[in-house]
Amino acid sequence: MAPKAGSRTQASKFTIDLPPPFRPIKLREVGEAFGHAQSLAATAGAGTLVYVGRFDVIEFATVLEPEEPLQLARRALYVGLNALGDALTAHAPPGRPVTFGWPGAIQVDGGLVGAGRLAWPSGSEDQVPDWMVFGGVIRTVSLGRDEGVHSLASALEDEGFLEFNSDRLLESFARHLMLNIDVWQSLGFDAVARHYLERLVVEKGASASIAENGDLLVQWRGAQKPERHALLQALAAPTWLDAGSDRRRR
Repeated sequence: MAPKAGSRTQASKFTIDLPPPFRPIKLREVGEAFGHAQSLAATAGAGTLVYVGRFDVIEFATVLEPEEPLQLARRALYVGLNALGDALTAHAPPGRPVTFGWPGAIQVDGGLVGAGRLAWPSGSEDQVPDWMVFGGVIRTVSLGRDEGVHSLASALEDEGFLEFNSDRLLESFARHLMLNIDVWQSLGFDAVARHYLERLVVEKGASASIAENGDLLVQWRGAQKPERHALLQALAAPTWLDAGSDRRRR
């Protein structure tokens, strides 16, 4: 799963300081990082990190090259979320916890600031996919409210992240991603799952665990068997979109 050294594309020089083997590609404000990363994933290779130059939203996507069959490789979502959660926590003001809503919502002190998602090429569940793309969107500045807005939507500025920009987050995310991939490779996925579950918000009276294939298992007090929530189905609809629309919650 780790991005490999070397480059299949030529990247321009940027001020952003990423560890090897990450290679940045910056898009203009009208660009869409998640889709662009998928379009070039097969040729650009692991470590390619696409991001959009906006002041109100940090939008990025990075290419991964999994080493497991697709049915297991989707667990890369949790690695990416752990890295993004670690990066935000490192810069969060005191008393502003970073938490997750399954599968990919990201909250700061209970306010929804963004999310992570995952894409992969079509293929058999039993085959190793050529690539995967983890994408993240974090809202930095509130630009007002409109109809259909999620009631708990927030932004980093609202949560006390001052003088915080996309470069700082992406630099921190890249380093934490390498650390979390190393944990997966050295200690196994259970260690990744435990780290994710430390931030996962669950309802009172329930406990959560992650199944071998990445599904969420919710065990209610007094119940004999846990509820199973399919990761594949959950990834079909990004958690930061308003229900019934294609607008990001903002």
